[in-house]
Amino acid sequence: MSYNSYPERLHRLNLQSLELRRLLADLVWCYKVVFGMVDINTDDFFSYNSSVTTRGHKYKLYKKRTVSNVRATFFSERVINVWNFLPKEVDFTSLPRFKCTVQCVDFSGFLKCF
Repeated sequence: MSYNSYPERLHRLNLQSLELRRLLADLVWCYKVVFGMVDINTDDFFSYNSSVTTRGHKYKLYKKRTVSNVRATFFSERVINVWNFLPKEVDFTSLPRFKCTVQCVDFSGFLKCF
């Protein structure tokens, strides 16, 4: 019996890695929080970047400085860099359009597995 490596199995099954699926789920949840689609106070999680000139999209979030490694793994901390990285081509008009366009973005710089 031969065993295929994890990347080979993903390729054969035409699946995304678990890390990428988690990252995409974080972005969808972030979208829902930022645009008020869930009953959560946005200010408890994020604050908006006050800079007028931004590259990419206009929904940039402000990243607070963290001194604790535990705090760095919280949802509100780990998703901000990825969210702010999204290019201006991502469509923020609706959740289905956001999900569709975010699939085309290359997140290899944020993935540790490959």
